[in-house]
Order: sequence, then structure tokens, then C-alpha cells
Amino acid sequence: MSSPPVGPTSAYGAAGVDYHALDAGKRRALSAALATSGLLSARGGRAFDESRGEPAFVFELAGQTLAFVVEGLGTKSVIARQVEDQLGVEAFASVAYDTVAAIVNDLCCVGALPLVVNAYFATGSSEWYEHEERQSALLAGWQRACVDAGATWGGGESPSLPGMVAGPEIELAGSAIGAVPAGQKPIFGDALGAGDEIVFVASSGLHANGASLARIVAKQLPDGYRTPLASGRTLGEALLDPSLIYVPLVQALTAGDLDIHYLSHITGHGLLKLMRPRRDLGYRITRLPPVPEVLEFLVGAARMAPAEAYSTFNMGCGFAIYSAPGTGEEVVSVASELGLSAHVAGTVEPGPRRVLLEEIDVVFEDADMDLTPQRGG
Repeated sequence: MSSPPVGPTSAYGAAGVDYHALDAGKRRALSAALATSGLLSARGGRAFDESRGEPAFVFELAGQTLAFVVEGLGTKSVIARQVEDQLGVEAFASVAYDTVAAIVNDLCCVGALPLVVNAYFATGSSEWYEHEERQSALLAGWQRACVDAGATWGGGESPSLPGMVAGPEIELAGSAIGAVPAGQKPIFGDALGAGDEIVFVASSGLHANGASLARIVAKQLPDGYRTPLASGRTLGEALLDPSLIYVPLVQALTAGDLDIHYLSHITGHGLLKLMRPRRDLGYRITRLPPVPEVLEFLVGAARMAPAEAYSTFNMGCGFAIYSAPGTGEEVVSVASELGLSAHVAGTVEPGPRRVLLEEIDVVFEDADMDLTPQRGG
């Protein structure tokens, strides 16, 4: 089915998300954080400053290598509330699961396995908790995700923030601490080199990024979240497909004999994330994954050019694994054993630093994504 045009050319910018401004802010924050690294020595610890700009911060304490991350769901909880209102279906178990997935998938990118996850539930009004079925669904989804990630739910914070969070909404976020298994080293991409193979592991749909644009699309459609997709499912139902948790895959890969050089959780920035490592290398993708129906619909509805679509949504790739030459099919086999769809998508090549998506003739250049903190000064 064809999608009605509802969006401008620069769709995500119109949704209020400017990655260039956000990335500049992140670089400034990372630089300020970097100046505090030496303080860990007073507690007997040591910071791995090469983890600055990676999905999780890594440090050493008492002979153990630990990782820490804070992550949020963004505005997908608004979609959950709107879908409940329009379709009358329970939606908050899914977005709770999404939030934990966003947290632990970032954590395991550095080779750490989650130990404890904490929750942050901020509401615009304490009245949110008067909907007991909604709260029960939220808690059940969060707990299920922790179980699937192998992590203890340690606790959290649940402030009521009238004037900061809109009355009917809830902001979902959290943090996690994990450990790099004994005998293993954290993964920062220092072993990456030309000839390495890049394996794409499928996503289940929207996951946790692009929700602001999805809300704009839904708002401008005559039937909103009731809009049918080609499969017969509604847009609202498809948007709420829970994210996949990739922790068991990372655990299996790093526990074996496979030589894993880098891991990338494909979230904000889409496939730009393939060049997150600050290395003078190119990432040539010769085989893209099938695009989930809901993402294909959003791209068409928002009139997104391929370059914008693939730098906004995951477009079917939820996680990327970079392994030594000749090992990609082994990675695919491990993923398949865990019920995950994966394929060898491309290779690493000599620089310049860029991502080349051959099938759609799109190239992302070095300056398109930079999360490197400034050092010294």
C-alpha cells in the first residue's frame, strides 16, 4: 500500500531533533567529564578514557573491569499513551521493555554483561499511578526485560514533575552497571582493521529511536494510529513491537573463540553508528537488511530520502558486529542459534572514515557523526 505524504524533506529536523546540535553538546559534556577521570584513583580505581564517546563508560576497580551507562527511551512513551487512548490496547509493558533494552544493549557494546538495572519513572502528575492496570503492565514489562538481559532490577526513582513533564505523560529512563567477564578485555575497536567483516543483526521494528517523527506522521494521518499497514496491522500496533535485547548474543560471542573487534547498537543516527569508532577506516555495506514494514511506511509517509532514512531509523539493523576476516558466517550461526536473524553485510576497508551503503548509493562522511571529546587544554 502506498503511504500518503505527510512530512517535509528534512523530517527529523521538523520533529525537533537536530543531531548536529545534540552531538556538539555531547562532545562538550564528554570533555568536561574527561577532566574528572583522575579522581577515580583516590578510590583505588582507574578510568578507561578510551571509553569516552563509546556507548558505556568503562572503569577498573579492585581488579574488576566494570561498565556504567544511563539511557532513556525518549518520546516513545508518548506513543504508548496515545495508542492506548486511540486503540484501547495495553501499551506500557512494551515501552518498559524498550527502555531496558536500550540500556543493556548500550552496555554490552563494550563487552560488559549487565549486573544491575535501575529505573527512572518521571511523571507529570502522581495521578498517573491511579491507573493500576497501566502501572502493573509497566512493571511487568520492565521486570521481563531484566530477566531476558540476565540483570537484577536494583531499584530506581519515580519523581512527580508537574511543569516539567506533561500531565498525562511518563518519562522512562534508567541506568545499569555491568562487568566485563574475567579474562576478557573491554571492546573499544582498537583491533579493528581492513578486511574485518560486519554482521548485521535484525531489529524488530522502530526500537527506541525515531519516535518523535513517528508521532508527527501519526498525527497527520486521517486515521492516526489506526492507519492500516499492508499486513493489516495498525500503525499503532506495529510501532509498539518491543525492541530486541542483544545481551545473550554478546555473551555467547565473547565467551567463545570468535575474534570480536567492535559492537555497535544501531539507535539514534541510524547506520551512521557504523562509524562510531574514531578510526581512519571505511565501512562498506554491500547487503542491507529487509526494512521492517513499519519503518518502510514511516519513510514513505514522511517523504524521506534514503540518506535521511538510513541516518534516522535502524532500517532493519538493530545491532552490528565487527569480527576478524573470515569469521562473519560463524557470528551469523551463533545469532541464528539464539533465534536472531543476521547476515554478513559488508567489510571494513582502509580510510577515509566513512560509511558506504552500496545498494542505495549513499555515503556518510567523517564529519556527519563525531562523538569524540576534546582532550587537554
